Amino acid sequence: MGDARVTMFMTDHLFKWTGFTLGHGARLLAILLIAFVLIRVLRILTRRLIAPAGSESAARVARMREQQTRTLVGILYSGGTAIIVIVAILTALPEFGFNITPVAAAAGLVSLSIGFGAQHVVRDFINGFFTVLEDQYVVGDTVRIGDVVGRVEHLTLRRTVLRDPQGAVVTIPNGEITKVANLSRDWGQLFLDAIVATDQPLDEALNALEAVAGDFRADPSWSPMLLDGPRVLGVESLAPNGTTVRLQVRTAPTRQDDVARELRRRIQIELAARGIRLGGLQRMQLVATEREIRRVAGQ
Repeated sequence: MGDARVTMFMTDHLFKWTGFTLGHGARLLAILLIAFVLIRVLRILTRRLIAPAGSESAARVARMREQQTRTLVGILYSGGTAIIVIVAILTALPEFGFNITPVAAAAGLVSLSIGFGAQHVVRDFINGFFTVLEDQYVVGDTVRIGDVVGRVEHLTLRRTVLRDPQGAVVTIPNGEITKVANLSRDWGQLFLDAIVATDQPLDEALNALEAVAGDFRADPSWSPMLLDGPRVLGVESLAPNGTTVRLQVRTAPTRQDDVARELRRRIQIELAARGIRLGGLQRMQLVATEREIRRVAGQ
């Protein structure tokens, strides 16, 4: 009698598991396969968005575009995969006897409370997404964000990390970024002023600057950094301390300071060689003892 009960119990459970496998198991397998196929399709589609820049000698714009696309593809793939997995889990829960209506309601309340409590984080992610999508800057660019100038070392949807000229690492939440100046795109430009003393021959000074500009353009060690100029624009302003003349030069990105330093050196040498003095006010600071001051006042 006991063996018969055990046999009936095992047979009953076998029928139940068989029915579950044929019914719910088949649906679970279908959900799993569909999710797997969708993730694979998403990976294939996102990888096709990336256009390789080619060799190391490829144009900087092409490399920058590839880097931007890779960042965006990573965001799309991660977000799409998370959505597919969540939908698959919610679809599979009813097969185990769970009612997902309370779960969905609880998830809605939790997401609402998190949204109110993490508004700044949400804003960071939204701004970061549009930063990548609109190609405002990428890792390696030199940018000015507010009063901070530095090289972009790390970029995520939540934050931008800069390395400033002093070597400090500056972390800026993307939600606080309202205006960005990208100093690494296309070209840079500078205006260089020289003040010639009033009693010096102005035409001779302009000729000296033209000579400096011509030699600078012809110098093979500096010409690759130049896109336009240097050119002498002429007299910029007049003042009692001298006449200001201006040069304009357009350079490769982030090379303005190097070019400006070299131009100042050459201008100083050329003007000195022609005997032309630079103007400008000179400040002198006298340091004397109290006894010397009284002696001078007594005279």
